[in-house]
Amino acid sequence: MSKHRRPAYLPIVIIAVVIIVIAAAVIMWFKPDNKPMATQQSLSAPPTDKSESTLSTAQSNTQAEAPFAQSDALFVTGLERLPRSLRGTQVDGEIIIDENKQLVVTEGLRRLFDYFLSAIGEEDEAVIFARVESYIRHHTPEPAASQAVAIFGNYVAYLKALPDIEKRYGNLQLQASKSGELDLNAIAQQRQEVASLRQQYFDKTTIEAFFGAEDNYDDYSMEMVRINQNEQMSEAQKQAARQDYVSRLPDGAIKTNIMQQANLNELMARTERMKAAGASPEALYNMRRELVGAPAAERLAQVDQEDANFDQRFTQYETQKAQLLSQSANPAAAQIQIDQLEQQLFDDAERKRLSGYAALQETKTQ
Repeated sequence: MSKHRRPAYLPIVIIAVVIIVIAAAVIMWFKPDNKPMATQQSLSAPPTDKSESTLSTAQSNTQAEAPFAQSDALFVTGLERLPRSLRGTQVDGEIIIDENKQLVVTEGLRRLFDYFLSAIGEEDEAVIFARVESYIRHHTPEPAASQAVAIFGNYVAYLKALPDIEKRYGNLQLQASKSGELDLNAIAQQRQEVASLRQQYFDKTTIEAFFGAEDNYDDYSMEMVRINQNEQMSEAQKQAARQDYVSRLPDGAIKTNIMQQANLNELMARTERMKAAGASPEALYNMRRELVGAPAAERLAQVDQEDANFDQRFTQYETQKAQLLSQSANPAAAQIQIDQLEQQLFDDAERKRLSGYAALQETKTQ
């Protein structure tokens, strides 16, 4: 079973074409303790359509009932004998119910599932199934508990089916990336197949709660790629199109995160241009303060100073290293002196960077 929650094509889009940091949507985190959750109820209103708030009985029976059959014998709270990777961690996610003890599906419920599923490989699948059911039932009253257990069964079935779609499109996307552009039609078709797969396992409410935020980010990523690959537009027109798209997004966490990322991208681009033009530290600080605020501008100025100091010491190191190698007839003795020089000029963390930094500098001079 794939341990990845989302299709692989959009990270390729983001890396190959635009720098987009997908920030997590701002959501309420509800971390239950080890006591029953009978009184820990959300005041959220129940879904208006009962058919969209609960899974079909037939579907949950066929996909969830069998793996959970031995849960009572294995666990009580679901937190006994945790695998090594989960020991010492806090359970991530949430279980929210309304005043009628109906489950309110949230993105945090998916995080809860993923928290336990991250132990795949350390624990057998049947053990994880039993652990999750015990955890849910220990912290959740009925009927919400059974609703959550059924959704978990369908979620696991969905994750197992997802790689078949990814395999069909993986090579195509790799070829497209190598050619310099991405086939947006193929990506759209893959997303449609994923959407159809979700409809086989979840109702509309669950689909929106589990995948709505990432779908909105994917829409944004697709549009940015589409604009970037439009050869009929000038760079100024592309920038205007990007800004127009963002401005038409509904207000909320997604728009806020995208605007922050746009500022970050602009910050990186302006910094590179200004440094290449020999801008003063004061000019860089003023530009950064305008885009990201004074505290961030001050931190970036400090980073600039640290980088400049490292560059100066690195230049000194390379010069003295070359002299030692050229003047010494004994390579072993020269290497001892070079090692001593490294210890004089750099701390332990910086010495680990030397070989990579030297390769980067050599690339820049070619």
